Amino acid sequence: MARLDGIIEPIYFLITSLTFILLSIIQYKKFGKTRETKYLAGLAIFFFCSYIAIILKN
Repeated sequence: MARLDGIIEPIYFLITSLTFILLSIIQYKKFGKTRETKYLAGLAIFFFCSYIAIILKN
């Protein structure tokens, strides 16, 4: 559960990253390599890098 003290748990970034990976795989299988597929893959990479940065900061 999210707290209101300004601390974001790293697991939220990992879960979001995995969800975007899953969505980009589904999008790629249905429609091929489209702009939306690249966007979803880019978001997955961004959230995974954010997860790594938060882990390394702690």
